[in-house]
Amino acid sequence: MKVSAQEEYGLRCMLLLARRQRRTGREPVSLQEMAREEGLTVPNVAKLIRTLRRAGLVRSVLGRSGGYSLSREANAINIAEILAALGGRLYDTNYCGKHTGELEVCSHMGDCSIRSLWGVIGGLLDRVLGRTTLADLIGNEACMTATLDSRTPLAIAGDGR
Repeated sequence: MKVSAQEEYGLRCMLLLARRQRRTGREPVSLQEMAREEGLTVPNVAKLIRTLRRAGLVRSVLGRSGGYSLSREANAINIAEILAALGGRLYDTNYCGKHTGELEVCSHMGDCSIRSLWGVIGGLLDRVLGRTTLADLIGNEACMTATLDSRTPLAIAGDGR
């Protein structure tokens, strides 16, 4: 699994907006402030926010003290929908069509144990990301680890759970 820079930076911007919402209500954050706080360029943040706004996750506030804020409460926005807006699902069924080698169709299209593996892993990721909200991420790393441990969707044999 690889998370793209766009997904990572977009999620960080969303988390910044969630923390601001928790502290001040709906006070908007400017592109310049987001860029400064996240160590990104203003054009990069503008691109990310535009994508998130089109997905209905962020709203813009016009005016001198304008900027951007979450479109909903942090506990109503899950990580799966943020990542989907920024880059799509981590695994989708079209994956096999993109990795055919030199053939038109993958040589394992009819019976593929690898596809089963990616499908199970993708399903697990979708469930964890779908159950995890921005509000969950506002806490520290230890709190997040405990939250995720309590939400493990499938105990894997031999891991002690």
